[in-house]
Amino acid sequence: MTRFETIVSLRPYLATLRPEKTIGFVPTMGALHEGHIKLIETARQENDIVISSIFVNPVQFNNPDDLARYPRTLEEDSQQLEAAGCDLVFAPSVAEMYSEPPAIRLNFGGLETVLEGAFRPGHFNGVGIVVSKLFNIVQPTRAYFGQKDLQQVAVIRRLIRDLNFPVELIRCPTVREADGLAMSSRNRNLTSTEREQAPTLFKALTLAHDLLMEGQGTVQAKVAVTSLFAANPHFRLEYVEVVNADTLQQASEVLAPGQTAICLAAHLGNVRLIDNLVF
Repeated sequence: MTRFETIVSLRPYLATLRPEKTIGFVPTMGALHEGHIKLIETARQENDIVISSIFVNPVQFNNPDDLARYPRTLEEDSQQLEAAGCDLVFAPSVAEMYSEPPAIRLNFGGLETVLEGAFRPGHFNGVGIVVSKLFNIVQPTRAYFGQKDLQQVAVIRRLIRDLNFPVELIRCPTVREADGLAMSSRNRNLTSTEREQAPTLFKALTLAHDLLMEGQGTVQAKVAVTSLFAANPHFRLEYVEVVNADTLQQASEVLAPGQTAICLAAHLGNVRLIDNLVF
């Protein structure tokens, strides 16, 4: 596996591979877990070349403390990527990606005013900027993202459509621990006691799903989830919504198969966790 740290070195190398070879791209912020590795393995099955980026993007953090706490484990991450069959790693510095603060602003309309967008203003502008830059640098055939960040997937789908990026977006299933907790880089910031409590998120999603499938309304499902968290002093529920899985707009009833998503976010100690269930 080869690691690149500059755009000027990566671009010519990738140019020698196109158009004869397909390129699968897995963007990450590092602190890799099995969910990331599954993305690499899927990309490996579907492409000639697999490249992953490791870059903690400061532009998408609206909370400086969250940015400072984000784990940085480049050497360990590189070893995991190589073992999974990744061919190339792009690990630029902040100065390499942003010689100066970006002046451009991206607006994703209704996609960025709900759920994560409502609680993390400017977040999806930052996501859109860095993904646009990475798509421009790498020019992949396919890009792979996990369903756990469902709203991010929707934003990137819109980005590809509006800017005509010649990239196929592949949404991959959420990878979970044995107890249901969605794998996330932020999980490593949980204390042992908090880790024991963390599967409550998946328990809440399952509760809402079961109620909806039994014919209960979306309001009743959300009330049940709110009550579940209210009874657990370890958590502070930020939101729970039943939405269209593509538009992220609220749904008043269960939609066609694969189109309904239950999304939630909650604080557990100092760690903010998100999860969703699409059905």
